[in-house]
Amino acid sequence: MIITRSIAIEDLVQEVPGSVPYLSRKGIRCIHCGEPIWGTLEEAAKEKGFGEDDIQRFVDDLNKLGKTEK
Repeated sequence: MIITRSIAIEDLVQEVPGSVPYLSRKGIRCIHCGEPIWGTLEEAAKEKGFGEDDIQRFVDDLNKLGKTEK
């Protein structure tokens, strides 16, 4: 699966479990962290004040992480 900025957080967590600690380190808490997030990766990042470049970096990093978890 290719991760895009429009992936639902719930789907991201299921597809790439390592996304939970990754996003937590960035200040984006996820379902596993006790603060449920609904919506997309982009929406969650923007809600925390991240810009377009940051979001693209997250997408790139999470795609790399997803490949190493397979």
